[in-house]
Amino acid sequence: MVLAQETLKQIGLVAKESGIAIKTIRYYEELGLLKASDRTEGGFRLFNSNVFARLSFIKRAQSLGLSLLEIKELLDVHDQGDLPCDHIKAKLNDKIAAIAYQIEQLQVLKLELEGLLSGWESVSEIPENTICPIIDPT
Repeated sequence: MVLAQETLKQIGLVAKESGIAIKTIRYYEELGLLKASDRTEGGFRLFNSNVFARLSFIKRAQSLGLSLLEIKELLDVHDQGDLPCDHIKAKLNDKIAAIAYQIEQLQVLKLELEGLLSGWESVSEIPENTICPIIDPT
């Protein structure tokens, strides 16, 4: 049985087909998120077909709020032959907790701003060394 050799794609074609800039693909490779299979005689990176699944995963994980470092950790687990699903679940739970904290902080800020605006009055006299007496601490 003869295995057909996979056609490797140059970085420019990968960029065109994926819609991701060449510079971004190079950056992902530099961070270890992608690995070029080979290089042409002219030094162009060559990638096999799994690059599209990895790029898609990277973009989706980023859209869920994961950093490139976190994504690399997940891809490393995958590259060792394991499914990173448990790791992803933990990361997403951490993101939910962080978002909940941010929401709390924003609600506190909203109340503070509403308090400032509810007591808003025109200031007829400008005290010395004050930019705006409404928001300057007293």
